[in-house]
Amino acid sequence: MIRFRPGVRPSPLFTMLQVALTLGMAPALLAQAAGQGTPPTQAAAPVSTGEPWRIITPPQATLVLARDGALLGELGRERRVSISVRTLPKYVGQAFIAVEDKRFYQHDGVDLVGVAGALKDAVTKGNLRGASTITQLLVGNMHPDVIDRRDRSPTRKLREQQAAREMERHYSKEQILEAFLNQISFGRGAYGIEMAARQYFAKGAADLTLAEAASLASMPKSPVLYDPVRYAERNRVRRNTVLALMADQGYITAAQSQAAQKEPVRTVSTSRQQAPWVVDVVRVQAERAGVPVMQGGYRIHTTIDLALQRATQQSLTSGIEEIEGRQGFRGQRCRASADTTTKPGAKAPKVSACLEGAAVVLDPATGDVRALVGGRDYARSSFNRAVDGNRQPGSSFKAFVYAQAIAQGLTANATVADTALRVRLDNGQIYSPDNADNAFLGTLTLREALTRSRNPVAVQLALSVGMDSVTALARRAGLRAPIAPYPSSALGASVVQPLDFVAAYAAFDNGGVGVDPRFIVRVEDRTGRTVLSPTGAPTRPAMDPRVAFIMRDMMQDVVTRGTATALRRLVPARVPVAGKTGTTNDNTDVWFVGMTPELVTGVWLGFDKPAMIAPGAAGGTLAAPIAGHILASAYESRASSVWSPPPGVVAVELDRSTGQPTTANTPADQRYMEWFLEGTEPGALAWPWSLFRLGPIGN
Repeated sequence: MIRFRPGVRPSPLFTMLQVALTLGMAPALLAQAAGQGTPPTQAAAPVSTGEPWRIITPPQATLVLARDGALLGELGRERRVSISVRTLPKYVGQAFIAVEDKRFYQHDGVDLVGVAGALKDAVTKGNLRGASTITQLLVGNMHPDVIDRRDRSPTRKLREQQAAREMERHYSKEQILEAFLNQISFGRGAYGIEMAARQYFAKGAADLTLAEAASLASMPKSPVLYDPVRYAERNRVRRNTVLALMADQGYITAAQSQAAQKEPVRTVSTSRQQAPWVVDVVRVQAERAGVPVMQGGYRIHTTIDLALQRATQQSLTSGIEEIEGRQGFRGQRCRASADTTTKPGAKAPKVSACLEGAAVVLDPATGDVRALVGGRDYARSSFNRAVDGNRQPGSSFKAFVYAQAIAQGLTANATVADTALRVRLDNGQIYSPDNADNAFLGTLTLREALTRSRNPVAVQLALSVGMDSVTALARRAGLRAPIAPYPSSALGASVVQPLDFVAAYAAFDNGGVGVDPRFIVRVEDRTGRTVLSPTGAPTRPAMDPRVAFIMRDMMQDVVTRGTATALRRLVPARVPVAGKTGTTNDNTDVWFVGMTPELVTGVWLGFDKPAMIAPGAAGGTLAAPIAGHILASAYESRASSVWSPPPGVVAVELDRSTGQPTTANTPADQRYMEWFLEGTEPGALAWPWSLFRLGPIGN
């Protein structure tokens, strides 16, 4: 820097040149003043290196879509969806031109009038302001590796000006404006006008109002300082400046400007992701299949039903909050996180101190997952409990024990004793399962024992048919977790992953067929070419369809008059529902897994670090109501079919109190229809039902 002797003042011309050098504008001005007509590409600092004048396709977000095409979330380093400027109202682009570059349509990439004005203000007012055009801003934003806008040197400024002029030679003003609107950052991870409109106003850019367009146009100067959510008043003031400039420049009338200025800044609080746990799952699955979805530009079509996904998340969150307000709840009461913009894959705490949950809804015929929620609040904890959690299913595992017993010829009306057991284990210890109510009910039919979830009965059945055969059936149904060969496994002591467990229940719903959960229908690249179309594992027979039907019929009693009646009260009466509750020791995990003819639904609740939820906490009172709300939402606008018996089953009217065929003296309220495998019904010679009465097992 040149220093003058004390008392000597620099001339105005020298001051102007010094400011020009500081602003990086002198080279262009001097060249213009000297009348140089040499193309910028022949200047001392050529722009051909890296060709920063080219408009390139910026990184696009990978879109994760619901089955109907609705947006579930985005993946990628920059959340951007490029659109055509022709699809936008004219005032959208005009708002940016008015505030960023009012002579956009007159200059050749460098606004010399603006540069001169900036120099004058710097000299006369001491006000340093930029004079970059939209074209210059685009060059710097699109090619930061060549034109580093953090570099304040005159050399960088000259390269930028040269590149801007070259860009104007190759592209129309419309192309440049479109590229600019698609390129710039609007904060909160949103790039481009389309994603900004979705982020702040929950709509596409084509639907922006004049006031909303001006709000977004105020942001490129500083997306943080003019964030319309966090700093609504600051954004409003600058928005009104934009609107006034639009009127001054003739883009809108004064009346339109004044009307828009009177509008408040109305942003819409919307989560960046509609289904963050689903987005995480499909990202991992796509990457494992070799599709680099994080590089952006892909469209992942999923099996998710967006309305059902929202209802599932809402039901789970509301249900957990209601439980936290109950007397006796042992945990802390947690409010929803205020941060709704956490990206899938971002570093959020894995373990939560709050009561957590998971919920899964899938199509039993195909395994297509319709909704999946891995916790109460993704921003608080991104751990996907539905996919990666390992929890004991408690009594909800009993369905597989009973199914194997039915498969081996035991009947739903066979009697077994609900009584104290002493089972000697291989290590010499004695295992004595108790009931949740610390009582024994004596002799019960299998149907009644399942309805009332009696633990000793399930253990007796597992010992009778063999725990290995129970495990084999569950594995055919889709359960991948190892099941320990101990009597306690009949009561759900071995851990399972909720998604697999719910999918395994589909075999009870679809006639005995094992299905695997499916999330991805197809993945398309930016040209629309399908690059991944998972077919999924082939279905496999898990159990006899007659066994599946009888078990499903037995589990309907669990819902209508057993441990899950809280669910039945919530689901429309026209919808048949079956299922099983589950509660683990010390009331640490509670479950409900159930089904309708169209859907299989599962809900788990518990703490990440297992602890008692509340004294007496049970799946029927905590998890089942949440599942009930999910199903109620699902069937608000959905028709329901009914289950039909398959060939090879026989119905016999029985006396509920005895489990035997009715007589003339059987009261009407004790009569019910029981289903049997053909040949095992009362009176059949092949399978005398009386042979399958079980009694207490000693040591």
